[in-house]
Amino acid sequence: MLMNTVIIAVICLDLHLHTPMYLFLCNLSIIDMCSTTVTIPKLLYILLSGNNTMPFTQCLIQMYFMFTADSAEITILFIMAYDRYVAICHPLHYHQILNKKICILLILVTWIGGNINSFFFTSPILKMIFCSSVTIHQFFCDAKALINIACGGTEMFYIILYAEYLVFGFCPVMCSLLSYVQIIRVIQRITSKDGRRKAFSTCSSHLIVMAIYYGSAVSVYMIPPSDRYDLLEQILTMFYSTVVPVLNPLIYSLRNKEMNSSLRKLVS
Repeated sequence: MLMNTVIIAVICLDLHLHTPMYLFLCNLSIIDMCSTTVTIPKLLYILLSGNNTMPFTQCLIQMYFMFTADSAEITILFIMAYDRYVAICHPLHYHQILNKKICILLILVTWIGGNINSFFFTSPILKMIFCSSVTIHQFFCDAKALINIACGGTEMFYIILYAEYLVFGFCPVMCSLLSYVQIIRVIQRITSKDGRRKAFSTCSSHLIVMAIYYGSAVSVYMIPPSDRYDLLEQILTMFYSTVVPVLNPLIYSLRNKEMNSSLRKLVS
């Protein structure tokens, strides 16, 4: 929370950072703050009070906002991959392609699309039937944890889940990978070693986050419902819901020379 707050403050206060890349980084920090705020305070309350019960309405609300943050993060990671593609492959047209109107439109699509997607994803939960168990083996209300204890009414959810794999899984990953193939081709033609190293370091950071986030998130929903995989699901869920939001500021911003320079100026 502290690192993301500092990043947002630095980007907002320093006019030199009012560029598309830092606008997307600022929104990524907001998304990370939202995702951890939705889950961690309730978890801490449960651990400190010992009261591990949660009303279904509260569970559904937590799930809705968590999926909103997840959908927004997937979209913003894809937009950041496109931003790096334009910056490296079409540098002379960068500000023309990613102008102010386009950037605002992309941010609106990120948040509005995240809310719409979350609505469609959580709606089938209302039709699920829970026969015997109402105990979910997860540290927050996750749809997969509810599927594991549901005894009926999951057909519509699986249909939407497969559509999610296509729209928010396969398509963004493939488009991001294709953009990075083009980026690597351009980087290999750069004669300066420092230029190649800087370009590779920027891209490698994004690829690391994408690998951890997509790998852990997809793995959770690909695991078949079974009590044997409860611990594995919890560990993988922890990666995409908590570890990635912690890593994002470290990987993207605190290793960035312009960000560190702006932070030093503001502090001094």
